[in-house]
Amino acid sequence: MQTLSLMSGGEKSLTAVALLFAIFETRPSPFCILDEVDAALDDSNILRYVEYLKNYLTETQFIMITHRKPTMEMADMIYGVTMEQKGVSKIVSMTFNKENE
Repeated sequence: MQTLSLMSGGEKSLTAVALLFAIFETRPSPFCILDEVDAALDDSNILRYVEYLKNYLTETQFIMITHRKPTMEMADMIYGVTMEQKGVSKIVSMTFNKENE
């Protein structure tokens, strides 16, 4: 046991995600929004997080805000916002066909 102030950013993120998944074990939700949960994680912990997240895909739809490639790779669909001209935002979307994998 240690206080939260002694934990690193990644440890805090993993603790929060562990609590969220514990709640989902007892009371699943139809959807969940995760905003940059993986930002403080290193690559090996992102892979663990992504693999564990796959356990809930049959009953929960996740909306994730992330910049991390391993998290984006698990997505069925990606939406992005880009700025080709100064002050003009453009929405870009990609849908992945994962049936062939």
